[in-house]
Amino acid sequence: MKKNVNQSKPNTLYDKPTRMWFEVPADVYESYVRECNTYRKKKQDHCLCSCPRNKWWLCDMVCMDCVFRKTDAISLDAPQGDDEDTTLMDAIPDGRTLLEDDAADRDLLTRLIERLWELDPDADAILALWQENDKLSDRAIAKALGRPQRTFADQMKRYRTELRKIRGY
Repeated sequence: MKKNVNQSKPNTLYDKPTRMWFEVPADVYESYVRECNTYRKKKQDHCLCSCPRNKWWLCDMVCMDCVFRKTDAISLDAPQGDDEDTTLMDAIPDGRTLLEDDAADRDLLTRLIERLWELDPDADAILALWQENDKLSDRAIAKALGRPQRTFADQMKRYRTELRKIRGY
Protein backbone atom coordinates (compact mmCIF):
# COMPACT_ATOMS: atom_id res chain seq x y z
CA MET A 1 0.00 0.00 0.00
CA LYS A 2 1.40 3.36 -1.03
CA LYS A 3 1.63 6.06 1.61
CA ASN A 4 0.65 9.48 0.32
CA VAL A 5 3.06 12.15 1.46
CA ASN A 6 2.45 15.84 1.04
CA GLN A 7 5.45 16.93 -1.04
CA SER A 8 4.47 20.58 -1.21
CA LYS A 9 5.12 21.31 2.48
CA PRO A 10 8.60 20.45 3.78
CA ASN A 11 9.19 19.08 7.28
CA THR A 12 9.29 22.24 9.32
CA LEU A 13 9.23 22.81 13.05
CA TYR A 14 8.25 26.00 14.83
CA ASP A 15 10.56 27.48 17.45
CA LYS A 16 8.50 29.52 19.92
CA PRO A 17 11.30 31.58 21.49
CA THR A 18 12.58 32.87 18.14
CA ARG A 19 9.16 32.68 16.41
CA MET A 20 10.74 31.09 13.37
CA TRP A 21 10.18 27.98 11.26
CA PHE A 22 13.08 25.59 10.65
CA GLU A 23 13.28 22.90 8.00
CA VAL A 24 14.53 19.56 9.37
CA PRO A 25 15.12 16.09 7.91
CA ALA A 26 12.09 13.79 7.76
CA ASP A 27 13.37 11.32 10.40
CA VAL A 28 14.11 14.14 12.88
CA TYR A 29 10.70 15.65 12.20
CA GLU A 30 8.88 12.34 12.74
CA SER A 31 10.68 11.50 16.01
CA TYR A 32 10.21 15.02 17.42
CA VAL A 33 6.51 15.17 16.53
CA ARG A 34 5.94 11.68 17.96
CA GLU A 35 7.68 12.65 21.22
CA CYS A 36 5.68 15.90 21.48
CA ASN A 37 2.40 14.09 20.78
CA THR A 38 3.12 11.47 23.44
CA TYR A 39 4.06 14.12 26.00
CA ARG A 40 1.04 16.32 25.22
CA LYS A 41 -1.36 13.34 25.33
CA LYS A 42 0.00 12.33 28.75
CA LYS A 43 -0.48 15.86 30.06
CA GLN A 44 -4.01 16.01 28.61
CA ASP A 45 -4.86 12.66 30.23
CA HIS A 46 -3.78 14.15 33.57
CA CYS A 47 -5.87 17.30 32.89
CA LEU A 48 -2.79 19.53 32.82
CA CYS A 49 -3.03 20.63 29.17
CA SER A 50 -5.90 22.08 27.15
CA CYS A 51 -4.12 22.55 23.84
CA PRO A 52 -6.61 22.43 20.94
CA ARG A 53 -5.87 20.29 17.90
CA ASN A 54 -5.30 23.26 15.59
CA LYS A 55 -2.51 24.50 17.93
CA TRP A 56 -0.59 21.23 18.37
CA TRP A 57 2.19 22.65 16.19
CA LEU A 58 2.98 25.02 19.07
CA CYS A 59 3.75 22.18 21.51
CA ASP A 60 7.43 22.05 22.40
CA MET A 61 7.05 20.16 25.70
CA VAL A 62 7.83 23.28 27.76
CA CYS A 63 4.60 23.46 29.70
CA MET A 64 5.62 26.18 32.14
CA ASP A 65 5.60 28.79 29.34
CA CYS A 66 2.59 27.41 27.46
CA VAL A 67 -0.63 29.43 27.27
CA PHE A 68 -2.68 26.19 27.25
CA ARG A 69 -1.33 24.91 30.57
CA LYS A 70 -4.03 24.36 33.16
CA THR A 71 -3.11 26.00 36.44
CA ASP A 72 -6.21 25.17 38.45
CA ALA A 73 -4.56 22.12 40.05
CA ILE A 74 -4.28 22.35 43.82
CA SER A 75 -1.13 21.20 45.56
CA LEU A 76 -1.53 18.61 48.29
CA ASP A 77 0.68 20.77 50.51
CA ALA A 78 -1.43 23.92 50.07
CA PRO A 79 -3.15 25.08 53.28
CA GLN A 80 -6.91 24.49 53.38
CA GLY A 81 -9.53 26.71 54.99
CA ASP A 82 -8.87 29.06 57.89
CA ASP A 83 -6.44 26.67 59.58
CA GLU A 84 -3.00 27.11 58.00
CA ASP A 85 -1.80 23.76 59.40
CA THR A 86 -4.41 21.60 57.60
CA THR A 87 -3.56 20.37 54.07
CA LEU A 88 -5.10 17.94 51.59
CA MET A 89 -2.27 15.54 52.39
CA ASP A 90 -3.72 15.21 55.90
CA ALA A 91 -6.98 13.85 54.45
CA ILE A 92 -5.33 10.99 52.52
CA PRO A 93 -5.56 7.73 54.45
CA ASP A 94 -2.17 6.14 55.04
CA GLY A 95 -3.38 2.55 54.97
CA ARG A 96 -2.59 1.78 58.58
CA THR A 97 -5.33 0.34 60.77
CA LEU A 98 -6.35 2.00 63.96
CA LEU A 99 -5.20 0.54 67.26
CA GLU A 100 -8.83 0.13 68.33
CA ASP A 101 -9.60 -1.88 65.17
CA ASP A 102 -6.64 -4.17 65.81
CA ALA A 103 -7.73 -4.72 69.41
CA ALA A 104 -11.33 -5.43 68.33
CA ASP A 105 -10.16 -7.94 65.70
CA ARG A 106 -7.89 -9.68 68.21
CA ASP A 107 -10.75 -9.87 70.74
CA LEU A 108 -13.12 -11.29 68.12
CA LEU A 109 -10.59 -13.91 67.04
CA THR A 110 -10.04 -14.96 70.65
CA ARG A 111 -13.79 -15.34 71.22
CA LEU A 112 -14.20 -17.35 67.99
CA ILE A 113 -11.38 -19.73 68.89
CA GLU A 114 -12.70 -20.19 72.45
CA ARG A 115 -16.17 -21.00 71.10
CA LEU A 116 -14.68 -23.49 68.60
CA TRP A 117 -12.87 -25.20 71.49
CA GLU A 118 -16.21 -25.47 73.33
CA LEU A 119 -17.93 -26.97 70.27
CA ASP A 120 -15.27 -29.46 69.14
CA PRO A 121 -12.70 -31.39 71.19
CA ASP A 122 -10.37 -31.55 68.16
CA ALA A 123 -10.38 -27.76 67.67
CA ASP A 124 -6.60 -27.53 68.07
CA ALA A 125 -6.09 -30.04 65.24
CA ILE A 126 -8.59 -28.21 63.01
CA LEU A 127 -6.90 -24.86 63.70
CA ALA A 128 -3.46 -26.36 62.99
CA LEU A 129 -4.69 -27.73 59.64
CA TRP A 130 -6.23 -24.36 58.76
CA GLN A 131 -3.02 -22.60 59.73
CA GLU A 132 -1.03 -24.77 57.33
CA ASN A 133 -3.49 -24.24 54.46
CA ASP A 134 -6.44 -21.86 54.82
CA LYS A 135 -8.05 -23.21 51.64
CA LEU A 136 -8.23 -26.77 52.95
CA SER A 137 -11.62 -28.43 52.32
CA ASP A 138 -13.84 -30.00 54.97
CA ARG A 139 -13.30 -33.36 53.25
CA ALA A 140 -9.51 -33.12 53.68
CA ILE A 141 -9.83 -32.06 57.33
CA ALA A 142 -12.25 -34.94 58.04
CA LYS A 143 -9.81 -37.38 56.44
CA ALA A 144 -6.91 -35.98 58.51
CA LEU A 145 -8.97 -36.29 61.72
CA GLY A 146 -10.21 -39.78 60.84
CA ARG A 147 -13.91 -38.80 60.91
CA PRO A 148 -16.61 -39.62 58.39
CA GLN A 149 -16.80 -36.80 55.83
CA ARG A 150 -20.57 -36.30 55.92
CA THR A 151 -20.69 -36.19 59.72
CA PHE A 152 -17.81 -33.73 59.85
CA ALA A 153 -19.42 -31.52 57.16
CA ASP A 154 -22.65 -31.36 59.18
CA GLN A 155 -20.69 -30.48 62.33
CA MET A 156 -18.73 -27.75 60.50
CA LYS A 157 -21.97 -26.28 59.17
CA ARG A 158 -23.29 -26.10 62.72
CA TYR A 159 -19.97 -24.60 63.97
CA ARG A 160 -19.97 -21.93 61.27
CA THR A 161 -23.56 -20.98 62.15
CA GLU A 162 -22.55 -20.61 65.82
CA LEU A 163 -19.46 -18.58 64.96
CA ARG A 164 -21.45 -16.27 62.68
CA LYS A 165 -23.70 -15.46 65.64
CA ILE A 166 -20.61 -14.24 67.52
CA ARG A 167 -19.50 -12.14 64.55
CA GLY A 168 -22.96 -10.59 64.28
CA TYR A 169 -24.07 -11.87 60.87
